Amino acid sequence: MEKFTPYRIQSIAEIHRLMGYEKPYHPLIGIVDLATLRDNPGINAVIFDLYVIALKRGCDKLMYGQQKYDFDEGLMAFMSPGQVLRGEEGGVPNNLEGWMLFIHPDFLWNTSLANKIKQYEFFGYASNEALFLSDKEEKLINLIIDNIKGEYRSNIDKFSQDVIIAQLELLLTYAQRFYERQFITRKITNSKILERLESILEDYYRQELTVGLPTVQFVAEKLNISVKYLGSLLKQLTGRSTQEHIHEKIIEKAKEKLSTTNLTVSEIAYELGFEHSQSFSKLFKAKTDQTPLKFRQFFN
Repeated sequence: MEKFTPYRIQSIAEIHRLMGYEKPYHPLIGIVDLATLRDNPGINAVIFDLYVIALKRGCDKLMYGQQKYDFDEGLMAFMSPGQVLRGEEGGVPNNLEGWMLFIHPDFLWNTSLANKIKQYEFFGYASNEALFLSDKEEKLINLIIDNIKGEYRSNIDKFSQDVIIAQLELLLTYAQRFYERQFITRKITNSKILERLESILEDYYRQELTVGLPTVQFVAEKLNISVKYLGSLLKQLTGRSTQEHIHEKIIEKAKEKLSTTNLTVSEIAYELGFEHSQSFSKLFKAKTDQTPLKFRQFFN
């Protein structure tokens, strides 16, 4: 992978300066029209110390994490402070449309969103987990953005922050709803993830030497999606967590070895990746209501 040094943006004012805009209306929140975005040849990767919510069309030149964004369908993206966004060669497209909403964490201080915003899992999603919108949904989101823009461009008073926070909460609530819809309407794609999950765990236990137990992080990286998204998806599809799926595979493999080999319980535990056989026996009992030896006796 080509090396790059991200440019760190810490304020709304710095965004305006880089884009050649006038001084921002509000120091802690702002919305940028992407049709006015200009190239900065010396900057090919950015870290925002801000929350970013974006809706883009006509763009296939941005990378978020390891994946390419495809914004042709009116796609929304959500970024937490500290995440990297970078461009590819070719610069800013001529047909780029949409907006980016920037929120400084200080704007949320002492509001209902200060802690709540961290609970929205889509701020941690990778690019292929971003939100696709119908025309009706997009119009609704854009209306909220217009309300936010109109409020912070007005004379700021003691009610301004409360009004904007209310609009942000409404936007994020709709985003949560639309993600739930996306989980349901993209069942075919999601079922393929289930198939890949099964294949990853099967391959893990085909290794000649198993080093440790498969982790949720390992599985998510193999699927190229985030831990949180994978957990949300599996809960939606199966009602079980990622860890429960991993445990199910471990018990399946344990039963196979207990019923078809003469390996001791300790040897089986080691082959499955457990450091201590007691941990294996405890998990097996919790999942099957019987000890490994009791299970084996049934076959003998």
